[in-house]
Amino acid sequence: MTGPAKKESWGSMLGVILAVMGSAIGLGNFLRFPGLAAKYEGGAFMIPYFVALLLLGIPIAWLEWTMGRAGGQKGFHSTPGIFRVIWPHRASPYVGFLGLIVPVGIYMYYVVIEAWCLYYAYQYAIGTFPLHDGATAYQSFFADFTGQSANGILFGFEHSNFIVFLLICYVLNMIIIYRGLAGGIELVSMIGIPVLFVSAVAILVRVLTLGTPDPALPEQNVLNGLGFMWNPQTESKSFLESLSNGEMWLAAAGQIFFTLSVGFGVIITYSSYLKKDDDVVLSATTSVAGNTFAEVALGGMITIPAAFILLGPAAAGGGTFQLGFITLPLVFEQMPIGSLFGFLWFSLLFIAAITSSISMLQPAIAFFEEGIGTSRRASVTLLSFVTFVGTVVVAYFSKGLIGLDQMDFWIGTVCIFLLATIQVILGGWVFGADRLIAEARKGSVLSLPRWIAFVIRFVSPVYLIVVFIVWLYQNLGSYIETLSNDDSARMTFLFILFLSGFFITLIAQAVRRWKRQAGEER
Repeated sequence: MTGPAKKESWGSMLGVILAVMGSAIGLGNFLRFPGLAAKYEGGAFMIPYFVALLLLGIPIAWLEWTMGRAGGQKGFHSTPGIFRVIWPHRASPYVGFLGLIVPVGIYMYYVVIEAWCLYYAYQYAIGTFPLHDGATAYQSFFADFTGQSANGILFGFEHSNFIVFLLICYVLNMIIIYRGLAGGIELVSMIGIPVLFVSAVAILVRVLTLGTPDPALPEQNVLNGLGFMWNPQTESKSFLESLSNGEMWLAAAGQIFFTLSVGFGVIITYSSYLKKDDDVVLSATTSVAGNTFAEVALGGMITIPAAFILLGPAAAGGGTFQLGFITLPLVFEQMPIGSLFGFLWFSLLFIAAITSSISMLQPAIAFFEEGIGTSRRASVTLLSFVTFVGTVVVAYFSKGLIGLDQMDFWIGTVCIFLLATIQVILGGWVFGADRLIAEARKGSVLSLPRWIAFVIRFVSPVYLIVVFIVWLYQNLGSYIETLSNDDSARMTFLFILFLSGFFITLIAQAVRRWKRQAGEER
């Protein structure tokens, strides 16, 4: 079974590695990970984190790179087509719709957060920040800028700044993706990822040289800040007691799951453009290592220690948005030349966001091109319209960020879990773990050990299923209750159903087209 001939390819292996790394390195590396590590006893959190990395993250990365390359050799670059190659069953392309709705749906709200980051960098550049009025001022600024007081408020004239920066991000993403793999995504990643690392290292050096800023508070120093992040025990718990926290293991697995872009439908598409002897094992391992370094060595050593040193232990917690858009501006306010480091920080977040967002568009474009036969220009135009509608939905239902929250739950979490689990089952049991390892070894400098087959068949799927069931048990009830009581949540959910129907309809047309091409239709 073959699809259309490949029209695009990566310019270099370094380019595709950096592109995958750019997809994985995002806001979660610099905000979500530090928050979880601080919440779950610092150093104790790293044990389940690295266990999940070894048993879940790395094996699934190898699996996705290998399956993608195998599908690409048959001429397919989207999950509906690749799944059809791997599992020749009439249902397989429709299961693959998850590989379209996940990246497209996440893009719809991710570009909104991207606009926040760019706007904050702009505020530092023109000297509006710092505000010098305490945490309340930053909370009010963030709530007002993001339209949390009422639905539809962001489309008023008083919020024109948000609309301008959202449109800038939106157009920039579309220009990059229109330029294709080598001339767009790869080029931006080749520039953006090194700049991101340089910016992060500059901020890290500044944090590590803070010393003891306030002599009246000698306990708020660099060593204690790092200790707050990394020490494996607290005054109330021993190391072993901390490890007995089941919720921490669940959170660590979830962080690995999201930070490596597992189940996004991106890696499997990116790797489908590789040549048959390109090294998928080394490439996957390198991209995982780069992402982990950005998360642990940079994100983990910047955010929480800086908050601890300058604002005290109470400021080191908080959710992703609280930490990134309220606490850290307060931190920069306390730093000498803090405006410069505030600009660097939000520029770093913007680069991390855009290298991730551009990756989310390629899977759908690949499907439009191979499934319904559109040109890249027509594919980008269609995708621009679809994602624009979704972004308007997210921006309109801004009260309490309900639109963003609903999209993140149903698409950015539930669908990701489902897609990753399906991929692991297909790779380990349908494609076959032994065949997968043999395929991965083609052109590989590194040789996968045989025990990886056991991990892929049993450990990874069980890990995913258990995490998914426990996570649903903890969260599903509250979201269903929200759907029952909130019109905005229901409207957002209905849009998600409409988007799903849109892709399933297109997949039905693509299947008929593929059958005609293969001479299968009588």
